Amino acid sequence: MHDRESALKPGGIVSQVIDSRSAINPRFRLPRPWLTAGVFVVLAVVSLIVHQWAVPFNDVDWGMFNNGVDLDVYRHGSLSVVDGHRLYEGYVLGIQYYTYTPTSAVIFLPFAAVPFVVAHWTWTVCIFIALYFCITLCFRNLGYAIDWPLRIVAMSLVVMSLLLEPVRTTIWFGQINVFLMLMILWDLTRPEGSRLRGFTTGIAAGIKLTPLIFAVYLLAVRSRAAKWVVIGFVATGAIGFLCLPRDSWKYWSGTFLDSQRVGPSNMAGNQSIRGLLANVGNTTDPNVILWAALVLAALALGVGAAMLSHRRGNELLAVTLMGMTATTVSPMSWGHHWVWVVPLIIICLHYVLQARKPAVSVAALVAALAVGAGTFLWPRYVVNIATLGRHWDHAYLTGLFVHNSVTWLHWLVYGSYVWVFLITAVVTVVIALRYPDKVAVRQQPERVAVRQPAEGVSKQ
Repeated sequence: MHDRESALKPGGIVSQVIDSRSAINPRFRLPRPWLTAGVFVVLAVVSLIVHQWAVPFNDVDWGMFNNGVDLDVYRHGSLSVVDGHRLYEGYVLGIQYYTYTPTSAVIFLPFAAVPFVVAHWTWTVCIFIALYFCITLCFRNLGYAIDWPLRIVAMSLVVMSLLLEPVRTTIWFGQINVFLMLMILWDLTRPEGSRLRGFTTGIAAGIKLTPLIFAVYLLAVRSRAAKWVVIGFVATGAIGFLCLPRDSWKYWSGTFLDSQRVGPSNMAGNQSIRGLLANVGNTTDPNVILWAALVLAALALGVGAAMLSHRRGNELLAVTLMGMTATTVSPMSWGHHWVWVVPLIIICLHYVLQARKPAVSVAALVAALAVGAGTFLWPRYVVNIATLGRHWDHAYLTGLFVHNSVTWLHWLVYGSYVWVFLITAVVTVVIALRYPDKVAVRQQPERVAVRQPAEGVSKQ
C-alpha cells in the first residue's frame, strides 16, 4: 500500500514523473507577456528609424551590410596559406596584418571557398542568429521561460542592439566577436559539473586569445572547468601546428605578443586601458609601469566582482564581467570587441522587469540607459577623410570616442567603454558587500508536475 510519504521518496510516484527539463517551472516570466512583447516590437521599429537617420542602411560604403572587410581578411588569410604564402608575413589585402591564431585560418577555409558576396551574407545572417541565441541564453540563465513572447522580445532586442556601436561595427566589419561570446555564454552558464564545461571556451581562446582570461576566473572560484579551458586551448593550438606548422611556430614564438600588428595604441577606437592612456597622453607608447599597474588593478577588480557575483548565484553577471575585463586589460580592444555590453543590458532589463521595489526597477532602467548611451553608435559625419587604409569622400564614424574635439573630455570619450566596465564592477562589489543576503527580485515559487495517483493507489 502506497501512502503520501512513500510517493515522495526517491523512486516514488512524484520522483518518477518529474521531468528535469519541463516539469520544474522557470522562476520568471515576462509581466503581461504579450503586452511586453508588443512594447519591445515598437521599440525595435523605432530603433530602425533612428539607425536609418544616424547611419543610413543604404549608404553605398557605410551602410551596415556594405563592408565586411574583416571577414575578407579572414578569407584571404586562409587563401594565402592554401596558395603557399606565409600567414604572418606582410599585409592581407594590402591593408592589415593577420592577427588571429593559425587555427583560425583553418576554420575560415569554408568561407574562402565561396565568393565574397556569399560568404558575407552567410556570415551576416549567422551574426544575427548568434546574437539572438546569446540573448535567449541570457534570459534562460536568469530563469525565464523561453516562450513566444520572450522570443519576440529577444528578436526585438537583436534589432535594438544595432544601435550599439559594438554590435553595429561587428556586423559592418564582419567581425567574429558575437560568435565567441555565444560559445562562452553557452559553455560557462551551464551548471558546475556539466560535461566538458570550459572546453568550448578553450576553443574560443584558441581562435582569439582574450577568452583565456576565463581560466583565471574559473581558477579563482575553484571550478574544475578551468582545466577544460586549458585543454580546449591546447587542442585548438595543436590543430594549428598539425595543419600549419611553420605559421604556428612563427605565431607562438613571439608574433602573438606584438600588439602593434593590430594598430597603434593611440587609435581612437582602442577601448582599453592602454588605449585610454595613449590617447589622453597623445602617444603610441604609454608608460609601461603605469599601464601594468592599472591592468593589474582592473584584473583584480574584475575577477573580484565576478567571484562575488558567482557566490551570489549570478553566473551570467560573473561571465559578463570577465568578458568586459578581458577587453579592458587587453593592449588593443576595438569597439566591436565590447559586445559583452549586450548581456549586461539584459541583466539590467531583468531587474527592471522583476525588481521587488520600484526604486530598484528605476535604478536598473537608468543603468541600462547609461550603458546604452555609453556604447551608442553616436555618428559623426565627415567628408574627405583617409581611414581604414583608403580615402573616402564621406564617412559615418561611430562611437563616443570619435567625438574628441573637446580636449578636457578626452579622459571620458577615449575610455568610455572602460568606464562602463569600471562602474559596473564597482557597483557589483558595493552591492554584494553591502547587501550580501538580500534578493532584489521577486522570487516566484518553483512547482513540480505531480501526476494524479493511478487507480488503486491510496490517497490517504
